[in-house]
Amino acid sequence: MPDRTRKMAAPWALLRRQVELLVGERQSLLRVVGAGAALIAGLDSGQLPAETVEAARRLAASIDRLPEESLRDALDCVRAETRKKDAVPGS
Repeated sequence: MPDRTRKMAAPWALLRRQVELLVGERQSLLRVVGAGAALIAGLDSGQLPAETVEAARRLAASIDRLPEESLRDALDCVRAETRKKDAVPGS
């Protein structure tokens, strides 16, 4: 029986690794989206070249299409990283 148990566990282990990879990718994407949203919020479009303003508008439109929960998670992720960075002496 141990051999059969091991064979049954292998697909679950593979699925677990794939889910862990996807969760890690989601965290990375949340950091990028959160940083993009924070960047856009801090821009003064009156002092930017037109091409930069247009790029910021496209980014903002993409971010606006995200589900609210995902955007909230993204902003929380960036805030958490900012707090960590601020808490480290000498950074």
